[in-house]
Amino acid sequence: MRPHLMFTGASSRAAVTALALALTLSVGPVHAARADDATFQAFGGKAGLQSLMEDFMANLLADARTRPFFEKANQTRIKAQLVDQFCQALEGPCHYKGLDMASAHKGLPPISREHFNALVEDLQDAMDKHHVPFTAQNKLLAQLAPLHRDIEHP
Repeated sequence: MRPHLMFTGASSRAAVTALALALTLSVGPVHAARADDATFQAFGGKAGLQSLMEDFMANLLADARTRPFFEKANQTRIKAQLVDQFCQALEGPCHYKGLDMASAHKGLPPISREHFNALVEDLQDAMDKHHVPFTAQNKLLAQLAPLHRDIEHP
């Protein structure tokens, strides 16, 4: 059990969301926040992100809350796009060329805050497994948290 997030049930989802939003407010908007090379390297560079995505996808498929969104999807493509998206968010040498989040999630089954929070929890578990320092995790989550507005839809 990770010591930095020990929540259960509905309180877990609310706490993860609150944490992500608080981090966003403290770091600034996605386009203005700046991660340094040390943060990118804390993830192991691009190779580390690729390894992280393997465990992240495994977590998403093992989680009943997120499995329906990923089990029939092109997992290889999603992992590659997430590597580029995370790499760019951490100011690594990558450029995300995929769709914006609203377009990428349009037409999918309804995605609720519960689903989004479950994905964040699965990501945190993968980052913990890869021994990504908590401060580096927070920097990435602060970059990604605002995306919930484009991903969640009824």
